[in-house]
Amino acid sequence: MKPDTQNRYGTISRLLHWGIFLGYIGMFATALIAKFNPDLRFLLQPHQALGMAVLVLTVLRIVWAAVNAKKRPKNDIKVKLGHFALYALMLIVPVLGVLRNAGRESGNQMLVELGNNLHGELAIVLLLLIVGHIAMAIIHQIKGEKVMNKMIGNP
Repeated sequence: MKPDTQNRYGTISRLLHWGIFLGYIGMFATALIAKFNPDLRFLLQPHQALGMAVLVLTVLRIVWAAVNAKKRPKNDIKVKLGHFALYALMLIVPVLGVLRNAGRESGNQMLVELGNNLHGELAIVLLLLIVGHIAMAIIHQIKGEKVMNKMIGNP
């Protein structure tokens, strides 16, 4: 297993990154399919399971990043702010889903309304941030900065 270094992300960072990414693909897909096809609302069950898994992976990724902060590739303030926004929403969106479900089970209408009002809307903002994150990685790669190599290949 390779550790994080100043030049690249290590095995654990990469597994967490791509695991979270795949989880979000599954969550967005199941949510969209269930939204536009009421006969497939059963897909919200795997959506919720993926949400819990991604929440756990995100917490692990934040802890791992903090523990390895001095070993990881350096980023400027714009990248740090972008990552902060991504991490914040990767925590907030699933927590809102959990709160909504807890509200439904307990009869707490305030939690249901909080989830109904913010979960989907913030998920859209998160999706836009993810698309922006991918776009910026591609742009920097094309410019020759090889940022994608730090996460998918050799620097």
